Amino acid sequence: MAKVDIYTTTYCPYCVRAKTLLTQKGVTFNEIKVDEHPELRSKMTQRSHGGRTVPQIFIADKAIGGCDELYALEANNQLDALLQQ
Repeated sequence: MAKVDIYTTTYCPYCVRAKTLLTQKGVTFNEIKVDEHPELRSKMTQRSHGGRTVPQIFIADKAIGGCDELYALEANNQLDALLQQ
């Protein structure tokens, strides 16, 4: 299973949706809470090539975007292949 990092904040409904989908798929992920560790937000922005909103999701160290992009990958039957890398 590919390594998954997800940058989140506590009260973000999109973060909750993204984590729910990953959990339903049985994915173990590394959650990085930028509201609790604001010094990590700049690393998130750098890794995501300018993405400032949460969630920012990385699969196998590849930036895939946020919740909408995660669900689009799932809808297009591409998410499972990414997770198997």
